[in-house]
Amino acid sequence: MEFPNWSLNDKVAIVTGASRGLGRAIALAYANAGADVVLASRDEVRLKEVSAEISQMGRKALHKRTNITKEGEVIDLAKAAFDEFGKIDILVNNAGTILRKNAVDISTSEWDIILDTNLKGAFWCCREAGKIMIAQRSGKIINIASAWATQARAGILPYPVSKAAVYHMTKALAIEWAQHNINVNCIVPGWFETELTAPLKNNPEMLRKIEDNTPLGRMGKPEELTGAAIYLASDASNFATGSCLCVDGGWSIGWTAK
Repeated sequence: MEFPNWSLNDKVAIVTGASRGLGRAIALAYANAGADVVLASRDEVRLKEVSAEISQMGRKALHKRTNITKEGEVIDLAKAAFDEFGKIDILVNNAGTILRKNAVDISTSEWDIILDTNLKGAFWCCREAGKIMIAQRSGKIINIASAWATQARAGILPYPVSKAAVYHMTKALAIEWAQHNINVNCIVPGWFETELTAPLKNNPEMLRKIEDNTPLGRMGKPEELTGAAIYLASDASNFATGSCLCVDGGWSIGWTAK
């Protein structure tokens, strides 16, 4: 019996938002699985730290300070990756941000920041990596959506709107690029312990609701997302495209607390 190949040996991956949280965990996991990694984030200091960790694993790392809301910087990121490694096998669109504010208080500029980061920036990354993947006739794109992509919640309107769009962009690109042997999938995380969710630690009532309504009874740790990220980046997922894989401790199944 031939088993699926989960190795990422000699693959080249771009990971956005790689300086912390889920992005950092995915970047390190990819290096551990054998990939060379291009690290993108606005935080160059932390990028250098992650780059050093990858180098210690014996893999190559290229870190490039990138603001994905700037089209030119996304174009430069893809070019730098290709110039350094000659290919792009994997793209992980992880960079994102959230705004906790009532809808009537959201300014146009605040709305634009969320949509530009979570959606427009992700599209630009897909487009630029996609050009290279189409030419090489292979590639894996993994978009990080959110459990809020299919559910509504008060107080964070632009965030679920942007993630719902990412969810559907994944499916549309999967159809368009299947002919080029490019797999486009997304991961749908639930609540994870990251800097993005850190304010919840100071909100005992909200934290209790999360824990009570997650069947596994807790928030996830970033490294618990990496198995899904490796699967979708590896040959093991060659027949998966347009899929949205929930890694949420059961949150999306339905609320369990009474």
